[in-house]
Amino acid sequence: MGSKISNIEFVLAKKELDNNYFKNKFPDYDFEKFEKKVGIKKRYICEENESTLTLAVSAVNKLLKKTPTIRSEIDFIILCTQSPEFPLPTTACIVQKKCNLKTSIGALDINLGCSGYTYGISLAKGLIESGQSKKVLLVTSETYSKYINKVDLINQLIFGDAASATIIEYSKENKIGNSVFGTDGSGFDKLIVRNNFFNKQDNPEQKKYSGKNIYTDNNLFMDGSCVFNFTLERIPLLLNQVLQKNNLSDDDIDQYILHQANKFLLKNVIRKSNLDMSKLFFELENNGNTVSSSIPIALYSYLKEKKSKKLKNILLAGFGVGLSWSGITIKI
Repeated sequence: MGSKISNIEFVLAKKELDNNYFKNKFPDYDFEKFEKKVGIKKRYICEENESTLTLAVSAVNKLLKKTPTIRSEIDFIILCTQSPEFPLPTTACIVQKKCNLKTSIGALDINLGCSGYTYGISLAKGLIESGQSKKVLLVTSETYSKYINKVDLINQLIFGDAASATIIEYSKENKIGNSVFGTDGSGFDKLIVRNNFFNKQDNPEQKKYSGKNIYTDNNLFMDGSCVFNFTLERIPLLLNQVLQKNNLSDDDIDQYILHQANKFLLKNVIRKSNLDMSKLFFELENNGNTVSSSIPIALYSYLKEKKSKKLKNILLAGFGVGLSWSGITIKI
C-alpha cells in the first residue's frame, strides 16, 4: 500500500505590489540589492474582502473545476494555516461546506508555517497507508499581510498571501518517501505574533528591530538574522538526513524544492549540504515568501515546466516558525 500526489493547484491574493510601489514610500532603501540577494520583485496581498478562507476556497474550487470527479472521493481535509478565519471553528470545516464536499469526511487545521506542507504530506500519507483514508485534500492558506505593520518595510517586502490545494491519494506504487522532522521550541520567539485574538491591544507600543523593521506586539515579528542562522545550521543536515532515510544520494535526486524564503539563503543551504546547486529550484521572484504555500507553488511550477521530462525523485524541505523543519521525498 502506498500514496502519491496526484494534483496541485494554487491561487494568489488579488492585490499586486511590486518593489516600485515601496520605492515611493521608502526612497532611501536599496531595492536593487534586495532584489539581487533575496530574489523577490513582487508579491500579492489580500484585499479587504479576502482572507485565509476565501483563498483556500478559491484554490480548492480551482482544483475541483479541473478534476470534478474527485469532489465525491475526498474523504479528509488537512488545512495548514497560522491565520485562521476564526479562533474556532477550524477553517477546514468551513472549507468543507463552502466547497460542497461530502459530510462523511474528516477535517482539521494544523498550525504550522513554512514547514507545514511537508508535515501535511506526511500526515496524509499516514492516513492513507494506515487504511483510514483513500483521498486527502491538503490545503495551505496564509495571509501574513494581515499581521504585518504598515511601516515594517522588510516583512512587507518578503511575505505574500496565497493558498494551495493538493490531492494525495492511494497508490499501488508508493511515490511518497520517508519524512524527517525537527523542532526547537527554544526559538519560538524568533518569528512570532505575541498578542493573540484575546489580548490584542488597541494602542500597543511601537518597537524597532532594525532600521526598516518596525512592529508592535500585535504584528508579525521576525528576527531575520536568527532565522537565517537557524536555517544554515539545521537544513543542510536535514537534507542529508532525508537522503539517508530514503536510501538515496544526490545523484538520485532530480530536483530540490525548498521553502522559498530567500534566494541567497537557499543557495548557501545547498552549498553547505554539498549537493548539486543546479538542481535547486526557485519560484519566489513574482510571489514572495508565501509561507506554507511556497513549496506547493514551486512544485506546481516545476512540474509544469518539466512535464515532458521523466522524473526520478524530488526532495521537498520546509523550515521556519516554531522553530520547525521537515523534509520528504516524492515521485510524480
